[in-house]
Amino acid sequence: MPPISPIPIISHALFMSKGLKLPTDDGWEQPQNQGPDNPSADQYSDALSPDEMIAIPKVIPPQFMPQNMNKYHMDSCNDVGAKFKKFQDDMLNAVKFAHSMWKLQAKFKDLKVNAVTALGTPGCLDGPKLESFIKMAPSAAVMIGNEGKYRDAVAKGVSDCFEKWQKKVMVPGLPWYPAFAAWPGPMAPPMPNVPMPLIACPSAEMAQIVAPNSMKKAMIDALDSGLKNDDPDKQHEALFESIATALSLAFLMWLPQQQVMLVLGKGPVPSFAPPYVPVGPVVMGDNLPIPGHLMT
Repeated sequence: MPPISPIPIISHALFMSKGLKLPTDDGWEQPQNQGPDNPSADQYSDALSPDEMIAIPKVIPPQFMPQNMNKYHMDSCNDVGAKFKKFQDDMLNAVKFAHSMWKLQAKFKDLKVNAVTALGTPGCLDGPKLESFIKMAPSAAVMIGNEGKYRDAVAKGVSDCFEKWQKKVMVPGLPWYPAFAAWPGPMAPPMPNVPMPLIACPSAEMAQIVAPNSMKKAMIDALDSGLKNDDPDKQHEALFESIATALSLAFLMWLPQQQVMLVLGKGPVPSFAPPYVPVGPVVMGDNLPIPGHLMT
């Protein structure tokens, strides 16, 4: 099973739906009262040639809308919008890269195997944090300045939410080892589990990765306060909500598709006493905590 597959157009469309404008609302006043009674107001229309008064967006879907449809406002929307759109794409790819690295190292540990069932308490799923992987992803590693601060906010927000989900994952007595119901020997050797989707292993913090509000809030909290104060239009909130929504849907699609496999269970068979009791169930067994349980 590959890592999560975010759909970038979801992020682009949601950001567009916020209707953010350039120049920002608090710094622009539409020219008014043009006419012979107010000659100075005509300076705006006189400054633009006819072909500069109307322009067409080049970024599709447009990320920002112009305050006025003139060429210069539209150029600003195209330039800034293209950078916002690229940032969304780069961060979605960075999280996908980090998730693939996490899958290689993730493992179940401290399971209790009794007969056919495997029981794991919250915290039985172990894996590295995503934050460093996101920052070192090929699409995000070269970001510097304010862009780097936005990257770090996304990385920390996603990593914190994913870690909260991971720490609460449990194995609720799933029938992973049918052969262990009656094993013909004193000790059952390591055997792989019956593959099951990861969503069968619930987490009390599942909302952290499948509901965008939690991830959005974590990103906002992690962003540099100076950048937030310099953003009266709350463009950062729209940006983080767009990224979080695309990621939450990707995680929601991933959970039922990801198979838990190759969890090697083993354990003693205390009731084995041939020839009178030739078979018996595994009692108080455990598993081998080696990476690879979510690789496929």
